[in-house]
Amino acid sequence: MTTKQRTFTPAESEDARQIPVRVAEVQEDERFAVEDRDEPKVMSFPHLVLREAIALLGMSLFLVLLSLFADAPLEQIANPAMTPNPAKAPWYFLGLQELLHYYPPLVAGVLLPGLVVMALIQIPYFDVNLKREALWTAPRPGRATLVLLVAFAVAFLFNVAAHNTVWPIIIPTVVVGIIMALPGYLGAHGRLLSWLSSRSIPFYVFFWFLSVAVVLTVVGTLFRGPGWALTFPWREGIY
Repeated sequence: MTTKQRTFTPAESEDARQIPVRVAEVQEDERFAVEDRDEPKVMSFPHLVLREAIALLGMSLFLVLLSLFADAPLEQIANPAMTPNPAKAPWYFLGLQELLHYYPPLVAGVLLPGLVVMALIQIPYFDVNLKREALWTAPRPGRATLVLLVAFAVAFLFNVAAHNTVWPIIIPTVVVGIIMALPGYLGAHGRLLSWLSSRSIPFYVFFWFLSVAVVLTVVGTLFRGPGWALTFPWREGIY
C-alpha cells in the first residue's frame, strides 16, 4: 500500500480555520551580548549602608561642632528701604548670576541652563562609552592638536554672544583642553601623565563642566563687589 505524497502551495488567506492550517514562523529573541565578568561582589546591606551611615554621622557631628564654635555669617536684619550693593543670590545660584554679567537674560537664565538640562536628559539615549576606554593608548600629536583646536573653538563660541569677555568659561575650557592634550604630545611618562592618558572622553567632559560651574560660582561669590565689579574678597564691605 502506497501513500500519495501531497504537495502544498503557499498562499495568503484571511480564514484562520482553513485547511491546511497556516504555519507561522517564530524567530528566536535577539539578546544583546553580555560579557560576564567574575568580579568580587558584596551586598548593599550591610556593606554600603553601614559606610553611608558612618559618613552621615560624621558629617552631622562636624556640623554640630562647627555651629558650637562658629557663628553663621548672617547679615543685619533686612531693611526694605535699603537694597544691598551688590544684591547677591544664594551661593548655589551665583554661577547663573555671574552668567548674567556676560549674556542677555534669555541666554544666561533660559537658553544655557535649558541646554544643560536637555543634554542630561538625552545622554542616556546615546551610545555612551560604557567601557570607559582610555583616550590615549599611545602618543598621537595629530589628535592632541585637534583636541586643542576644539577647546579653543568652544571657548570662542561661548564668547561670541557675550557682552564682555567670558574669562570664567574661557580659562577653564582652555586649561582642560591643555590637560587633555598633554598625554597626546608627551605620552604616558610618569604617574600623572599615565593617569591622564587612562581617562576617557566622558571623564574630561564632566571635568570641564564641573570646572566651569565651580569657577563661575567662586567668582560670583568672592570676587564681585559693589556694582558687580571685580574685587578681592578681603576688601572691607565685600561679602
